[in-house]
Amino acid sequence: MLRRLMTTGALALVLSTGMAAAEPAKVMIPANPCGGWDGAGRHTMAAFAQSKVFTDGASFTNKGGAAGTIGLAEFVRTSKGDDNALLVTGVIMVGGVITNQTPVSLKDTTPLLRLTNEYNAIAVPANSPIKTPQDFIAAMKADPGALSVGGGSAGGADHVMLALLAKHAGAPVAKINFVSFSGGEILAALGGGKIKAAISGASEFRQFAETGRIRIIAVSGPTRVDGLNAPTLKESGIPVEIGNWRGFVGAPGMSEAAKKTWLERFAKLHQTPVWKETLKTQGWEDAYLPGDQFAAFLKAEDASWSSALKEVGILK
Repeated sequence: MLRRLMTTGALALVLSTGMAAAEPAKVMIPANPCGGWDGAGRHTMAAFAQSKVFTDGASFTNKGGAAGTIGLAEFVRTSKGDDNALLVTGVIMVGGVITNQTPVSLKDTTPLLRLTNEYNAIAVPANSPIKTPQDFIAAMKADPGALSVGGGSAGGADHVMLALLAKHAGAPVAKINFVSFSGGEILAALGGGKIKAAISGASEFRQFAETGRIRIIAVSGPTRVDGLNAPTLKESGIPVEIGNWRGFVGAPGMSEAAKKTWLERFAKLHQTPVWKETLKTQGWEDAYLPGDQFAAFLKAEDASWSSALKEVGILK
């Protein structure tokens, strides 16, 4: 919570400016270290510090599992009224809440903003016989159960993307072999040949691809990703496009003054050269959508993903 100031004059100053007290941000990352959510939280806070927009520091708690809903539940339980508590969220959590039918949802938090979007990539081990998107579709069509594909949590963007690819291949969605991983574990499994392919954010695969341990064969966006020698699914004749947005919410009961302060901080960060360079370096799209617009977007996403999960047969 905001620290209780010792003088009424100082308190009046804080309230009049709408600024939260100088205190480190407490960032809940609802995933294990080294994954996309972890990168979103840590790189954003690093950009805050480097740009000097917010210099009070940050502490991080990683709590992975169940498409981010374990971290969400912990955040809601422990951070009520804490004006400096933030949770990294995204489309995977929206799908996880729906799929797992959790008693806690993003409605129990204070929506702040959507910040980035990242398109998925399909990667295979470097020595895989699967070299093109068409090879991947052919393997799925021939035997979907034999094609083990790693990704994030069940019901997330990776899982839905695989289901959409199965539908395109004419393969039964119920027979796809989706293997769920937390955080950076998927990279070790893919590089070690424990799975035949993987779907995740393009930025998570980039470093392994550059060292030759894996090969990226396609991306799921409308255009190619700079620096990756991989076609889009659409240009390969596969009509699948799916993205993975990420953003931040505040604690349940976050004060209006603190919400205003955090939105002002993110607005300033969004305009800095440091943030623009972070987007470029990480391969993220700018998807800035703050405040009430983000709250409305979350409601629409809930309805959209409920429909999508039913359509591909993940949600009955």
